[in-house]
Amino acid sequence: MSGANEYGAELTDFRRRVAELQTARALPAHQRLSALDAALIELQHVADVLWPRYEQLASAARAPGGGRADPREQQLLRALFQRLPIPVVLLDRDCVVRRMNFSATQLFQTRAGYATGRPLTESLRRDGRAVLRSQVAAVARDEGGRSLVVHLPGPGSDGALRVTLAGLRPPGEPHSAVLATFQPTGEGAVAVAAPTVPGQAGGVRQPGARRPDLDEVTRHAERLDLIDDMATTLLGTVALAGSGPKTVLDRAAAVLHGRFADWVIADVAADPARPETARRVVALGPPDATADRVTSVAEQDPAGCPLVAEAIRDGVSALQVRPHDADAFGRDASGAPVLIREDVTSLLCVPLRVSPGEPVLGALTLFRTGGRGAFEMAEAGVADRLSRHIALALGRISHQPPPSEDGQQRPERAVAPGS
Repeated sequence: MSGANEYGAELTDFRRRVAELQTARALPAHQRLSALDAALIELQHVADVLWPRYEQLASAARAPGGGRADPREQQLLRALFQRLPIPVVLLDRDCVVRRMNFSATQLFQTRAGYATGRPLTESLRRDGRAVLRSQVAAVARDEGGRSLVVHLPGPGSDGALRVTLAGLRPPGEPHSAVLATFQPTGEGAVAVAAPTVPGQAGGVRQPGARRPDLDEVTRHAERLDLIDDMATTLLGTVALAGSGPKTVLDRAAAVLHGRFADWVIADVAADPARPETARRVVALGPPDATADRVTSVAEQDPAGCPLVAEAIRDGVSALQVRPHDADAFGRDASGAPVLIREDVTSLLCVPLRVSPGEPVLGALTLFRTGGRGAFEMAEAGVADRLSRHIALALGRISHQPPPSEDGQQRPERAVAPGS
């Protein structure tokens, strides 16, 4: 029975990898070659492994071997794993992180607790994800170790890393694991921080020796400036005679475009309970985006974007770094996933509403692409505040009296207290 379960898990993994390889059609032509090689590996795996194993499925399952290791020896091995001066990650057959040493956390700029249980491919450039998955799966099938080049998100080749994969079977576990080590491919590659030995000079500062983070102070000031500029813009727009929802969203998007996000997309909803009533009002793309690409996003039906529909219907905000679901923002007219076509590395999608429980007036979606730094939690908080300010402006516009015949805004009638 264990053999059948293992075969079923392997077949499920194979189908998942093939589905991911299918999205490679949306990649630029020069990035498809590695995906083609991975597809050939998967086809060879079907012919050489899956089909023969299916015919031999009735054979007896291999009994797990090895006794329980000495706890002191296990503790020593864990300490050695953490102290290794190169990034090392222990993966399962589906490329999900089981354990990550200190050097690897520095390389991928994450915490070990956060990375555990998540696919390692989320930390890599999109064009190499399917390839790494296939190679890890091959090593987990005991087909031998191998080496390949992957890339961290970033411009040029500075993020190129040589990853070496080796299979191992942890004691007492029925499935193989894969040990992955990472090395820079050249002088311009990413610098890797080595773990600090207590008492050694340099490295991580000891508690109590913390210095002010000037970069964080600068980023905080920039976020405050953005909120101030948005408030000034919205107040001026509301005071402008004849302003409508499109004017508010156009001016708000102009504040965010380029400065805070590469793509700024705004949708308004006639009925929050029915996302299909939403319509796209604003779509601003990066300077290098062609008119056809911007037009395809502008003409996209918001109801076909799961993130937008969820934000409007349920008032749910989303912060995603290296989005795993390629269809989270729908597809363009040619059928290509928008997130892949635009090389989106992180996104924010927030509902436009004054406060929880209030009606949702629409959704604001922000993309960062290419080598630009991903959205942080602090920036997600800024986007949430800005969405409330925009919703206040939209609500104020909808309650303004119509312009008078001379084009001037009619003042609202003052209401005396108690009247």
